[in-house]
Amino acid sequence: MSEHHHRDVHGGVARAAVFGASDGLVSNVSLILGVAGADPGAGVVRLAGLAGLIAGAVSMAAGEYGSMKAQQELLERELVMERRELEHNPHVETVELAQLYQSRGVDPELARQLAQGVMVDPETALRAHAREELGIDPDSLGSPVAAAVSSFLAFSCGALLPLLPWFVTTGTAAIVASVVLGVVGAAALGIALARFTMGSPLRLAARYVTIAVLAGAVTFGIGSAVGVST
Repeated sequence: MSEHHHRDVHGGVARAAVFGASDGLVSNVSLILGVAGADPGAGVVRLAGLAGLIAGAVSMAAGEYGSMKAQQELLERELVMERRELEHNPHVETVELAQLYQSRGVDPELARQLAQGVMVDPETALRAHAREELGIDPDSLGSPVAAAVSSFLAFSCGALLPLLPWFVTTGTAAIVASVVLGVVGAAALGIALARFTMGSPLRLAARYVTIAVLAGAVTFGIGSAVGVST
């Protein structure tokens, strides 16, 4: 009896928006405060913030596309391997499927009948083996383009938030407004993430606010120490 083994691979696209917004907010609030700490003038801060937004969003989208594309290709390869096994070793695959059903509490005789019924149609058999054996849905392998676009937009929204004050004011007022918006955005992000993970909204909000505040404080301090006023 021939045996074949599959790697433990799983799909997932939902993380793109959450991580995109988080990275955009933390990275750009740090960049903006770091540049603002050097007191180069509002125009330079705006330029740095816009450059950080665009560069970060493009990089995030490219990385997400590459990651999702590789994952999609991996899953497609697993499906090709499974299809080949179904064609060459149908009896072995039938027994394997019946055993999977039994492991989930199905009566052995009923499991055998279910497996035989499923194996009648090749496409149904492939879907059944993919779900039961590999834990994937052949009809839902994820979209690299959708993930990239989602990541780009989410990063842009997060990065834009601390930059907004610099379009309407300057100096200390803009710095304070960036900090406030960064804290509010980080808290909102933590609360939103809590709804997906069923975690504590207060704990996650505090975590993201702490990260944003520490990152901004460090870069502002460095900017103030090494920068020169114009």
